[in-house]
Amino acid sequence: MSDPTPSSGPVLQLLANGLSLWIRRQCDEVGDLNLVLNGSALQLLRGKLKGVELEGRLVTFQGLPIHHAQVRSGALNLNVKPQQPGQILQLQEAFQLKGSVTMRGVDLNRALLTDRWRWLGDWLAEQLMGLNTLGNLEIDNDLLILSAPVINAREIVKKQFRLDAAQGTIRISRVDAEGQVLLPMDSNISIEEAHLKAGQLHLSGLAKVTP
Repeated sequence: MSDPTPSSGPVLQLLANGLSLWIRRQCDEVGDLNLVLNGSALQLLRGKLKGVELEGRLVTFQGLPIHHAQVRSGALNLNVKPQQPGQILQLQEAFQLKGSVTMRGVDLNRALLTDRWRWLGDWLAEQLMGLNTLGNLEIDNDLLILSAPVINAREIVKKQFRLDAAQGTIRISRVDAEGQVLLPMDSNISIEEAHLKAGQLHLSGLAKVTP
């Protein structure tokens, strides 16, 4: 566990500590977290902050295992309340995040087999393979390999796919035939780049955060 990167002055340091604690509470699990506040104590007291930079490792957020994440925000307008330690600040308006995340194939496969994300794995199996249940997901260099059981025939169907970014989301295309799907995506998130490499999924994009 890492502490937030020291900021200039006790006020910024107090805020960094509070934000670090808040971020940890939003996640299911956090291994390593580094936080940098860009700005000065004077700007903060005026309700302004140039931005925040965040780097995390081994983070689980809403059941999704993130091996590495690097995010930075734009300028923030804040309502600072030093006299209320539990609510030291409140965001005044929406802001944008830009960053990248990396997920390992073995972790993603494990997540898609949980109750929380099973629907997405089965959706992929149905849309891309015409089968009801996802059996396994694997990333082999730059290929996505999905396996699904055929219950009546008692066999396993395995197919290969390629992955990239399109229309603000992730596009998955079949290698051996025509056919592709666009992954369902939150309207506040826009994927700008997506690719597979060395058993990992790499994503970069933008997200709008509303208080």
